[in-house]
Amino acid sequence: MKTAILSVGTELLFGQITNTNTVYLSQQMNMLGFDVMYHYTVGDNLGRVAEMIELAFKDCDMVLTTGGLGPTQDDLTKEVACKVMGDELVMMDDVLDEIIAYMKTLRRGEITENNRKQAVLPSRAEVFHNDAGTAPGFALEKDGKYIICMPGPPREMTRMFEMSVLPFLQRMSEDVIYYRMIRTFGIGESKLETVLLDLINDQTDPTLATYAKEGEACLRIASKRKTKEEAKEAVDKMLSRVQEIIGDYIYSCDDEELVQVVCRKLMEKELTISSAESCTGGMFAAALTEVSGISKSFQRGLVTYSNEAKMDELGVSSDTLEKYGAVSEETAIEMAEGLKRVSGSDICISVTGIAGPGGGTREKPVGLVYIGFIYGDKKLCKKVQMRNVSRKWNRHYALLSMLDIINKNI
Repeated sequence: MKTAILSVGTELLFGQITNTNTVYLSQQMNMLGFDVMYHYTVGDNLGRVAEMIELAFKDCDMVLTTGGLGPTQDDLTKEVACKVMGDELVMMDDVLDEIIAYMKTLRRGEITENNRKQAVLPSRAEVFHNDAGTAPGFALEKDGKYIICMPGPPREMTRMFEMSVLPFLQRMSEDVIYYRMIRTFGIGESKLETVLLDLINDQTDPTLATYAKEGEACLRIASKRKTKEEAKEAVDKMLSRVQEIIGDYIYSCDDEELVQVVCRKLMEKELTISSAESCTGGMFAAALTEVSGISKSFQRGLVTYSNEAKMDELGVSSDTLEKYGAVSEETAIEMAEGLKRVSGSDICISVTGIAGPGGGTREKPVGLVYIGFIYGDKKLCKKVQMRNVSRKWNRHYALLSMLDIINKNI
């Protein structure tokens, strides 16, 4: 079934908020077997919203809308959808009771007239409960065309989709799509596609698709079958073939971030870790501490940005700094060794490099990074030479490189 996603809200056009709803809905709809053909964004204008819905229906069987269901005067999606689908608005007492009950949980006092308006819905609508807000959603059909309207706030929209819209859509889909997202590091998207070209060229079902992500590459393996069990079996067989070819680069087959994989390993193995960072300025420590429960493993993170800090905090030799420079294998190793003395952690990792855009030389160009690593009897230093894309990208890739070293060596 061809589908369009229509995001309603002038704030989206002004760039005041990021439209994460479209990304989420596209992923979910494709997984269910619905073909997403178009993304539209329109402001809070009655005529333009109607034009976009009618335009989408020229080539699509279903339109998903987000936004414009709130209590204010510029929330017009419901009225437009009702008109386009040839229905009339009526007060739904059971929906009003739900809104009143929700407002009581917030201790907001008496329900206002504009909140009461949110219980006025198309008479033929299948209503979707909103347990995270006051705006109910709904689905409406006419002549084989469907419109599904959901609230704009991502928390409300995703909750409604998972609890109500998803079961509604599953009743409409004869087939089930099962997919796995494979995450890799150390291989670019173009090379990933090249080494898997024989599988990609021969694909019918399952299908393979590569995606670029900042600093890494992803591969989606998807199958569309009559049952989830059949689709899963087909995907798993293809995954085995993929692993034979690029297994060294794969760090997750379940769409996990590299930091999640590393933190889970650290906690499962009950290993402690500390970090000493120069060019990343604490990004490694910040990334780890985003993961719940990592306090069991992460002990300390030192930002030793200057040469003085490297000497004072980690005991890096002034002779080493003078002879080899702050950005060198020797300095990175001494940083890790000093960290080991200071922290006593099972794993000690250090990083020093040139993030740019300035500071590079012919011998040490921008993007050069050295990562020191100590774990038990293992002591190593990895040299990473990144493309001079931007300071932000270089620092992010250095962080991924640190995580990759840990992932492959514990």
